[in-house]
Amino acid sequence: MFVKQHLTYFTYIMKLKLIITAALALLTLLSLAPQEKEFQGQAIYISKSKMELGSWGKGMSEEQKKQVYARLKNRLEKTYLLNFNKEESLFKEEEKLDAISGATDTWGKNFAQGDQYKNVQENKLVQSQEFYGKQFLVIDQLQNIDWKMGSESKQIGEYLCLKATASIPTKELTWYDFSWSDLRRAKTDSTNTSKEPRVEMTEIEAWYTPQIPIKSGPGAYWGLPGLILEVSAGNQIMLCSKIVINPKEKIKIESPSKGKEITKSKYQSTIRSKMIEMRDSRGRRN
Repeated sequence: MFVKQHLTYFTYIMKLKLIITAALALLTLLSLAPQEKEFQGQAIYISKSKMELGSWGKGMSEEQKKQVYARLKNRLEKTYLLNFNKEESLFKEEEKLDAISGATDTWGKNFAQGDQYKNVQENKLVQSQEFYGKQFLVIDQLQNIDWKMGSESKQIGEYLCLKATASIPTKELTWYDFSWSDLRRAKTDSTNTSKEPRVEMTEIEAWYTPQIPIKSGPGAYWGLPGLILEVSAGNQIMLCSKIVINPKEKIKIESPSKGKEITKSKYQSTIRSKMIEMRDSRGRRN
C-alpha cells in the first residue's frame, strides 16, 4: 500500500513538473513574440573586384597598372550597408570621394546599383536607378536563385557559416549595368539568326549563418535559411565586416519611392535605346 501511494505521489509530482515546464515555455514564447516582431539588424559589407585590363593592359608597366588601379579604386572597392528585419532589407552603397580628383564617380554612378529594397515575404524588389539625371524606380520580383546546399562550414567573425552554390545568368545579376560592348554584342546577336544567342552564366558561392535566421543578404542574393555573410560571384567578392543586432536606435527600413516606375526588362530596353541615341548623335557630330 505504501509503495502504491508513493508511486501515485511520484506520478503526480512528475505531471505537475511537466505542466509547470510547459507553462514556463509558453510564457517565454509569449514574452519573446514582440521582440521577434521587432527584430532588426545592420550589416556592413566590403566589396572587392579584380581589375581586368585584358589586351589593353598587355603593354603597360607595373607602375602604369598601379596608376590605373588607383584611378579605378572607387569602382573596384566599395562599402555597402544592409539594414534588415525578418521580412525586409535595404541595401545601399556608401558614397566615397575619388582619391585623385576629390569628386564622386559621375560616369560610374549611371551604371552602379542603386538603393535596393527587398521584401522576401512578398517576393518584391524595389530599386532606385539614375541615368544621367533621370530617376527610375525599378519594381519587380526578386531574382530566382536555385541554391544547392553544401556540407562545408567555416567561421566568419563570431558566426558559424554554411556553404551554398548556384548558377545564375550573368545578365540577370547585372541588369542595371551597361557598356558600349554590350550594344555591339546585342547587335551581333540580333543579326545572327542561325543559332540561339549564348547565355553567359555566373557561378555563385555563398556562406550564410543559421545563427541569424533571415532569408536576406547583400545585393541580389537571398533565399537561404540564414543571413548571407559572404558571396563570391565572377570577379567580385562581398564580405560582411560587421553586424549589429537590435541596435539601440531603431532602424528605419523604407522602400525607395522617387522616380518613374518601371520593370527590370523595360529599364534595360529604355537605357539601351538612350545609349544608342547617344552613340548615333556623337557619330553625326563627327
